[in-house]
Amino acid sequence: MAYELLVLDVDGTLVNSRKEITEKTKEALIECQENGIRVAIASGRCTEGIRHQAHDIRLDEYGGYIISYNGGRITNCRTKEVIYNIPLPDGMLHELYDYSIQEETGILTYHDGKIIAHSDTDPYITVDARACDIPVWVPEDFHRDVHFNGNKCILTGDPEKLEVLEKKAAKDFEGRLSVYRSEGFYLEMMPLGVDKAYGVSRLLQRIGYSRSQMVCCGDGFNDLPMIEYAGMGVAMANAPDELKEKADYVAPSCDEDGIVCVIEQFIKDW
Repeated sequence: MAYELLVLDVDGTLVNSRKEITEKTKEALIECQENGIRVAIASGRCTEGIRHQAHDIRLDEYGGYIISYNGGRITNCRTKEVIYNIPLPDGMLHELYDYSIQEETGILTYHDGKIIAHSDTDPYITVDARACDIPVWVPEDFHRDVHFNGNKCILTGDPEKLEVLEKKAAKDFEGRLSVYRSEGFYLEMMPLGVDKAYGVSRLLQRIGYSRSQMVCCGDGFNDLPMIEYAGMGVAMANAPDELKEKADYVAPSCDEDGIVCVIEQFIKDW
């Protein structure tokens, strides 16, 4: 099977545990693109939070894509055109803010290159701010000051608490939102039906490829939909066992240049 599109999660997949793209991985991805393979990044991060990684692997030069917000937005890195975008329903951010108070969790969303959050000292929120390299804005009055819909919202908190809340929130917002954890401490509240598989399917429609021509690589629970959807679904060795069991192939870990191994075994034929 000739694979023409390589889709990569960021944390724990494209970047190693030090949040770096190794030179070996970078060179392999650039070589792929020089030989006509399309490369896309698919992440739960906001679009701005992936800008450094996209630049490092030269997606802007070769016309690659960013699938951000867990599939809610697709951006052409060369033209900067947003080719697909689906926001949360009107008023949902305000409802989720009230829900976070009720359930005693943190909350964050994204707008205009910033994290919008209930606090700039919540440790789970500062982790995201550092990873994305974007500032945090805390509205004085969330209901008064927030006037946008956003592509997604995240409830933050202790993993044990969110494991229980995930099931409750899925029932509370059934038929209105997609609810799932991307990390133990992040509960994603997404437009209904939107996940990474949805995002990559929209990209395939845009560029005229089939799912059988696509390799998707990831390590987190939010990567499972695209791993199951892809022609070749790859889990990193650092992924949870549940993810590895569903994958077609388990690559070496993000600290062992696992993406290079994927390219050499399944993509490189030049």
